[in-house]
Amino acid sequence: MTAHPDHHDHAAPAGEAAAAAPRPPAAPDPRAGAFFDVDNTLMRGASIYYFARGLAARKMFGPRDLARMMAGQFLFRVRGAESANHIDAAREAALAFVAGHRVADIIALGEEIYDETMAGRIWEGARDLAQAHLDAGQRVWLVTATPIELADILARRLGLSGALGTVAETRDGVYTGRLSGGLLHGSAKAAAVLALAEREGLDLARCSAYSDSANDLPMLELVGHPHAVNPDARLRAVARERGWPVHEFRRGRRATFVAIPVAAGAGVVVGGLAAGAALRRNRAAGSS
Repeated sequence: MTAHPDHHDHAAPAGEAAAAAPRPPAAPDPRAGAFFDVDNTLMRGASIYYFARGLAARKMFGPRDLARMMAGQFLFRVRGAESANHIDAAREAALAFVAGHRVADIIALGEEIYDETMAGRIWEGARDLAQAHLDAGQRVWLVTATPIELADILARRLGLSGALGTVAETRDGVYTGRLSGGLLHGSAKAAAVLALAEREGLDLARCSAYSDSANDLPMLELVGHPHAVNPDARLRAVARERGWPVHEFRRGRRATFVAIPVAAGAGVVVGGLAAGAALRRNRAAGSS
């Protein structure tokens, strides 16, 4: 039997149309969700570094202060461990470089800086992981030491459900330079996820969490489906021992010192200490 001569001409468009046809959205799955760390998990490098660099480009603090911040991040990463002194200092001064600025202005600048320097640094593979949860009807939150304003921008731009981040104290719509409730890091991330799960009615045994750092083990151990993404050496060892999935998005695994200093966990924010301290010194000198 001979096929009609137009058979193949019509088959391709029909197939393409069928594949492109809208599908019904997945049924909501309100008891399951996913939690993503940001720096080196969802995006390459330290989000607060890009943010601070964008502020420096707008003359909100000087290049010398930015260089100090970079050096602080580099030294922190080389040491490979976090001390109580680092975290205590971060609680008080990590966001000092926005002190005195209006919240609305910083958010507007954050939107610009995301477009300029962050959007192109999102790991495509990590974005796909988050999208898979959304496609399954689950909600997805960022959980990060990054300031909540910046975390909210990232979540919104990526179409995620929301974000948990470090909260800076404000008064009359202006940053005071102090933190409200401390740094969202380590066990504080786990506490935030627990509180969110209770509020949203999540079953943590059905939830997933993703991070690059062993500092986030409290959060990873809280959920039924932990994942290691671009993991540091300690997290890689834990994931191997416990059979957790490992996702590697770094090319050639030249992991840590690519282009800019990067930081894990509280180190992201600790890197801002030098910049904040320098800015305060400059202000003091200017007022004397």
